[in-house]
Amino acid sequence: MNSHGQLLTVLSRSDPDRIKAFAVFLIEQIGEIKVIESRTGLVMLPMLDTAGGTAFHLGEVLMSEAHIRNGELEGYGLRCGRDLEASMAMALVDLAIRRDIEKPACIAFCAKEATAQASEDDSTLRQIEATRINMETF
Repeated sequence: MNSHGQLLTVLSRSDPDRIKAFAVFLIEQIGEIKVIESRTGLVMLPMLDTAGGTAFHLGEVLMSEAHIRNGELEGYGLRCGRDLEASMAMALVDLAIRRDIEKPACIAFCAKEATAQASEDDSTLRQIEATRINMETF
C-alpha cells in the first residue's frame, strides 16, 4: 500500500469477520478511545459517464461510519452496509497504523486482504467476460 487512501480502500472492502477479529487484537494496545461518530446513513453514489465525461449520481448506498480519537490522532472507517462493528474495526486499524501500534502486523493484514480482494475481483471479471457477446454493426 503506497498511500493512506489505498489502505483505507482495502480496509473498507475487507472481510467483516477477519477485520473484527484483527481489531480485537489491537484494542487493548490502543487504550482508551473517544468515539466521535458511529452511525449508519445513506450517501449518494457518484459515477462518471464515460461517453460525455459528465458526473451523475447513480443512487443511494447504505453506509456505516466510525470516527474515533486517541490523544491527538484519529481513526476512520466507512463501509457499505450497516455493520457498525466492522466500521469501528476499520477505524481501530487505521488508528493503530497512525500510532505505530503493531504497524507491521496491520500492514501485513492489509496486504493479505488486498491479495484476497484482487483474486475475487479477477474471478468476477472473468465471469463477466464470459458473458460478452461480440456483435458486428451492419
